[in-house]
Amino acid sequence: MAKAKDRTGAGDPARTLELLWREAGHNVSRRGPKQQLSIDTVVQNAIELADRDGLDTLTMRRLAQELGVTPMTLYTYVPGKAELLDLMLDAVYQQMPRTEHPPGTGWRTLVTAVAHENRALFRCHPWVAGLPVTRPALGPGLMAKYEHELGAFDGTGLDDIEMDAALTHLLDFVRSTARTALDAQAADRDSAMSDEQWWAANAPLLARVFDPARYPLATRVGSAAGAAHQGAYDAEHAYAFGLQCVLDGFAALIDQRG
Repeated sequence: MAKAKDRTGAGDPARTLELLWREAGHNVSRRGPKQQLSIDTVVQNAIELADRDGLDTLTMRRLAQELGVTPMTLYTYVPGKAELLDLMLDAVYQQMPRTEHPPGTGWRTLVTAVAHENRALFRCHPWVAGLPVTRPALGPGLMAKYEHELGAFDGTGLDDIEMDAALTHLLDFVRSTARTALDAQAADRDSAMSDEQWWAANAPLLARVFDPARYPLATRVGSAAGAAHQGAYDAEHAYAFGLQCVLDGFAALIDQRG
């Protein structure tokens, strides 16, 4: 997961936007000797490092080692890690597969596709789910993503503010479930046990301290959920159930707008 200082929009805005909106595949022109790398190469290697080892391992020094250059050389391409994070995020947004649907496709199908596309993004690039994006850098990848995803709500009768809020709510839901799933995976990895194994190992202790008569509802519901999910949490069920609730909420709002 990202450290507190690792968030979007933390770098120099002017320099970040200059780098984000460079002509695709080209560097921003600079004086001096010919460069060995390209910004695209730097960004792609940073993405691959974060995908493989996590965002905590991504430093300018570590990335320079991966690229076979000195840290000072790397700074001639990107001012610092803050700007690099914005470039990385915008790049994965540009690379996202986007589902194409024929005209007349219902909004529920379109919104569901947007949710699935973002869930796939978090699975492919887990570090993205933990990266705060309250101040997103407005790069071409983000703008293309926003344009595409708003289209799922276009024509539903929602006004522009409601469309933006609905999309934000949907993406927050997908991000939340993705982060919880990653936390569950980390717990399995750190304990060297699956969720089912952990609960089985700790069942005798729980039986000694837990009084079912005092918490009858929690006992009944928790037992039913645990038996169904083989553990305290099931990522697939949480996503499917939550998405259905989100879609039904949107349906009620859309119906109100006539």
